[in-house]
Amino acid sequence: MFITSYAPFGADGIIIRVEADIRRGIPGADITGLAQAAVKESRERARAAFRNSGFEFPKDRVLINLAPAGVRKDGASLDLPIALAVMAAAGLIPPPDDLMALGELELSGSLRPVRGALAAIAGGLEAGIQGFIVPVENAAEARILAKGKTAAASTLKEAAEAVACFAQNGFFPDVPNGLNAQAGAAQADSALSASPASGAGDFADVRGQGRYKRALEIAAAGGHNLLAFGPPGAGKTMLARRLPSIMPPLLPGEAVEVTRLHSLAGLLRFGAGQEGLITAPPFRSPHHSASAEGILGGGKTVRPGEISLAHFGALFLDEAPEFRGNVLQALREPLEDRVISISRAEGSVRLPADFQLILTANPCPCGKLGMTGRALGDSRDSGAMCFCSPEEIHRYWRKFGGALLDRVELRVMVKQSDTPLTGSNAEEPSSAVAKRVLRAVEIQRNRFQSADGGVAIRRNAEMTPPFIEGRCAVSGEAERALNAAEQKLSFSGRAVHGVLRVARTIADLEGCDAIKSVHVLEAIQHRRLGDDPYDVMT
Repeated sequence: MFITSYAPFGADGIIIRVEADIRRGIPGADITGLAQAAVKESRERARAAFRNSGFEFPKDRVLINLAPAGVRKDGASLDLPIALAVMAAAGLIPPPDDLMALGELELSGSLRPVRGALAAIAGGLEAGIQGFIVPVENAAEARILAKGKTAAASTLKEAAEAVACFAQNGFFPDVPNGLNAQAGAAQADSALSASPASGAGDFADVRGQGRYKRALEIAAAGGHNLLAFGPPGAGKTMLARRLPSIMPPLLPGEAVEVTRLHSLAGLLRFGAGQEGLITAPPFRSPHHSASAEGILGGGKTVRPGEISLAHFGALFLDEAPEFRGNVLQALREPLEDRVISISRAEGSVRLPADFQLILTANPCPCGKLGMTGRALGDSRDSGAMCFCSPEEIHRYWRKFGGALLDRVELRVMVKQSDTPLTGSNAEEPSSAVAKRVLRAVEIQRNRFQSADGGVAIRRNAEMTPPFIEGRCAVSGEAERALNAAEQKLSFSGRAVHGVLRVARTIADLEGCDAIKSVHVLEAIQHRRLGDDPYDVMT
């Protein structure tokens, strides 16, 4: 007797076939198939859950095999399929053919939620599975892809009844068993958005900083990377955290992919307003003490890292030079390839990482480079108050490296605003900016809808050189301005392409088909600074 299940691994995971055989011998249960500690312990949880659910665990020798046997299995999501396979082998329920089950068992027989339910459903549908049994708390994400094929169970007994119903009728009952399951069904039908944009704040909360706001608008519209640098208290972090308030919502296919990655990482929340599909672009902001595996992904069992959790959204690294140098430099390949390949002894795993990078930094370790004020005991304006040595400043800024900075298309110098913090000066709200961004995004979606060669491009920032040549034609005056900037500012080939991508986004924000010289000049202004920390003094 067997039932299928799922083991999270990378972005796709592995379909597991759980087989059970009962033979004469000393009573006990053995699990084969490279089961790790949490899986081996499931036999004891299953034994207690049997008894507390009104079933009798077989008194013969039970052999449980997890196929494919050469793949390591870990976690508690195999508890329920192991229990159901033993039940079927003992004749307590019909054979659970074409069924997938997920769930962690408590000793009382109740089911606990597991991570990766949406990824499991997607993999099961590709494998031709006809029915799915999940804990009530996982019902919302499971019904995103298999609304008519999912049964939500709160106990082992309800799961066994669902198997019997499916074997007899070929489908699950419309209303899941139990009051808790009914609540789960209501949650699933609502499919509320787990939106990270809620509570992100509004652009109107920040006075002044018009150039920084403009750069964030361009970044949101075109998916461009951005660096904001300047002294503390100027508003770098405050505005960057308001980026989600102007980012456009995800398309249905994008929302499913983002929700699947968050499900694999165990980050989906099960509470009011947090069930169902994630429709807002993710905005991830890890602490600067994060490890390379935490940012890039990996671990003993490969899990998505922050760059994958920011898929189709933004990764915000506040105080970026405080991050480890190897972590910052490891971002270069994913920024280009939009995926990351992690190699392990079991093989290579490719995780999606189509994100835009938002960096903020002080110009020096103390943060006061470029600030003006008065030195102690001096009544005159002393200019810069920084006490860092040139070696300390360059060591601090060298964390970025030229290769990473060359991939950042927008660089903004943020100084303390001269706009009064009190008064009646009205700032443009995020809702108005978001409308312009959405119009520009719709233009890009229409532009790349029939992309040649089947290349999937979402935003202007992803355009490759062939696309740039075909869709970023500039006028003669704009070309002369770009050539002059290339010579004067020593732009690399990547930098020139970056300027053209940003110019294309600026033109889209204004609804222009052609890229004009004013668009190129603005893109150059957003690119010319940031290679040197002393730019903050210009």
